[in-house]
Amino acid sequence: MTLKACLIADTNQGGYGHGFDTAFIGYDEIDFAALADPDEKGRQQAVEKTGVPRSYADYREMLEKEKPDLVAIAPRWPIHHKEYLLAAASVGAHGYLEKPVAVDLAEVDEMVRAIEAKGLKWSVGFQISLAPSFLHAKKLIRDGLIGEVLEVRARGKEDRRAGGEDLIVLGIHLFDALISLFGNPQSCSSFIYTDGEPSQPKDVVHPTEPLGPIVGNRLIANYTFANALPISFQSLQHDQRVESRFGISVYGSKGILKVLWGFPAPFRHIVNSSWLDLNGEGWKPLPDSPSDQDNLDHHSRNRDVVTDLLAAIREDRLPEVSLQRARWAHEMIQGAFASHVAGATVQFPLENRKHPLIDWS
Repeated sequence: MTLKACLIADTNQGGYGHGFDTAFIGYDEIDFAALADPDEKGRQQAVEKTGVPRSYADYREMLEKEKPDLVAIAPRWPIHHKEYLLAAASVGAHGYLEKPVAVDLAEVDEMVRAIEAKGLKWSVGFQISLAPSFLHAKKLIRDGLIGEVLEVRARGKEDRRAGGEDLIVLGIHLFDALISLFGNPQSCSSFIYTDGEPSQPKDVVHPTEPLGPIVGNRLIANYTFANALPISFQSLQHDQRVESRFGISVYGSKGILKVLWGFPAPFRHIVNSSWLDLNGEGWKPLPDSPSDQDNLDHHSRNRDVVTDLLAAIREDRLPEVSLQRARWAHEMIQGAFASHVAGATVQFPLENRKHPLIDWS
């Protein structure tokens, strides 16, 4: 069975995401039929790059005329993701969505309801969560390479976006990976600072890319997962002149496993219960690690996600990086803001689905 596919993009509102323009190219079971972009120059460049036979300025017209089975929503900016996805769901399309999913949990809830009402499968662009080396690391953790997991520490990219923006744009990758590894979060207690002082309503701003309101340039969020597993996420804006710490460190009773995000995504571990390299062996690659080490571009990593999405459609199951799982990642984002606003620990799922910074006063 061949699935007709379309792409929704907007050059001036988040572009074509991380390789989403080519996400549906190279599959026998996909007919990449059309794309939509209101920007004429950007649309023509995308047509030339992809070779797609038809293009539209209006995505609604494309969906009405093409009636696709599969839709990719490419813009990085989430402000229109809900309307794009609801329109795609209305014609019965499965799909692939760039992250972040939406501005708040209320929007994500509506999106999930729309696809579940029609039995549709949607994946989200968490490419590393499906990379071979990550799946290998996941198996090794579960097989006891570093013993019983005692705690997990995650850090954002900590560039100019550090704090609230880092939490949304890059922390969400880590949160999906953490949920894949350890299940859904149960609670969050967070502290957010602006220039060293606890963030106040006056500190709420809108970032350069429209993601919804944010606050703080230092963020410390402590989450509890099943079996009281403590997991922290931190992001601090500073003059970073060192290699990135963007990634996850898993601390076990026998040692530590670390992954730094990127292409390639380096995975290293030490086996020592003191969490120090006392035997002088240094940090080692994971045993029997996949040979490619994920040293590939976004198109190649998108292929992992789309291949799984196609299998999910055939097998009538949730994709591995499903929209439903992404909702839990958004719980972690919104929970960090909600806890700071409330000055208290919050439980998941959150009762208030609207963005907690909107009415903060």
